[in-house]
Amino acid sequence: MSADAEQLPAGAQVAGVPLWTVSSWAASEVPPNTSAAAGEAGWHQGQAEWGGKAGEIAGMVVIQCIYALVCLLGLLGNSLVIFVILRYAKMKTATNIYLLNLAIADELFMLSIPFVATSAALHHWPFGRALCRTVLGVDGLNMFTSVFCLTVLSLDRYIAVVHPLWAATYRRPRVAKMVNGGVWLLSLLVASPIPVFAGTATTRDGQAVACNLLWPSPAWSAAFVVYTTLLGFLLPVLAMGLCYLLIVGKMQAVAQRVGWQQRRRSEGKLTRLVLMVVAMFVVCWMPFYVVQLVNLLLPGRLDATINNASLILSYSNSCANPILYGFLSENFRHSFHGVLRRCLDTSLCCCHAREGAAEEEEEEEEPLDYCAAPRGDDKGKGCMCPPLSCQQEPVHPEPCCKPGPLLTKTTTF
Repeated sequence: MSADAEQLPAGAQVAGVPLWTVSSWAASEVPPNTSAAAGEAGWHQGQAEWGGKAGEIAGMVVIQCIYALVCLLGLLGNSLVIFVILRYAKMKTATNIYLLNLAIADELFMLSIPFVATSAALHHWPFGRALCRTVLGVDGLNMFTSVFCLTVLSLDRYIAVVHPLWAATYRRPRVAKMVNGGVWLLSLLVASPIPVFAGTATTRDGQAVACNLLWPSPAWSAAFVVYTTLLGFLLPVLAMGLCYLLIVGKMQAVAQRVGWQQRRRSEGKLTRLVLMVVAMFVVCWMPFYVVQLVNLLLPGRLDATINNASLILSYSNSCANPILYGFLSENFRHSFHGVLRRCLDTSLCCCHAREGAAEEEEEEEEPLDYCAAPRGDDKGKGCMCPPLSCQQEPVHPEPCCKPGPLLTKTTTF
């Protein structure tokens, strides 16, 4: 047992000190933790319901395998996204800078999985109070950062499609870097209560140590559930949904007004993109927050398996992000293929500048963005470009509309 762990008196719950635990010992009357890394509450008691030692071992093996798979895929996928954006010069667009921030947040989010998995296997927190506060704090920080990054990406798509002239001014890599800094500062502010109230405490039987959020009263824990549900799920989902509704409306209005030849194809790609972005986030995170609210209103009613399933599903969103925001882009797909092909051919991830340049030449322009600058003379005066995709096919010597000096290159999101 850790020497720096606090001893819980037998009547801790009655005394108004509810525990929100990251380890797997918690009794059913203990409220669940809204931090994703702390969703292991209730597992220990659920072991007895599995029908003995064999079921307990089999269940733990399954849980550990799922954690390992999620962690491995998340680390590899997000590392690949980070490498590709940093490696290729033409990948450093505004949208990709936001994707880089998302990949970094997801990468750090994955680093808490080994601690959660170890605690679940041992039914004990063996890492001490300092690591408890660090793990819970970093976990909460990156949970909020990932959500806010998705919201910023949705706003970026809204500006690119609905206000293309604004895009020339605001959709620049330098602006994206400043926005990313603001996202991290906001996440630090929102997640600040977690490291403040995080700590270790012995279990009620005194046989193990748990990493917890220790609240002064039950009202604080209830307020924290509502607080994280609003800022970590409901408000971001509403913002993303509103952005994509406005995007769809803009696309339909433009297609009807100018008779866009690629209307069906572009609308189909946009619809699939919206469904993938919004639906995957909602599918992965809504069960987690629903479980937290149910455990708050009806403590002890949900089975431990449901708590663990909602936790793992929330982590899996970080594995899906490289697929959603990477493989749906032609630029990322070509870069991924180039990197993986060279790794397989040489067994070393070494990318030559000439090969990298050849890969970049294959990139396509964003099919959903409109020309962000007027077509005409060098000063940008003249007729406005129609809302058509500014793609430059190899068989045509001239693009559909010649971009002005304010055109910002974008990447398929």
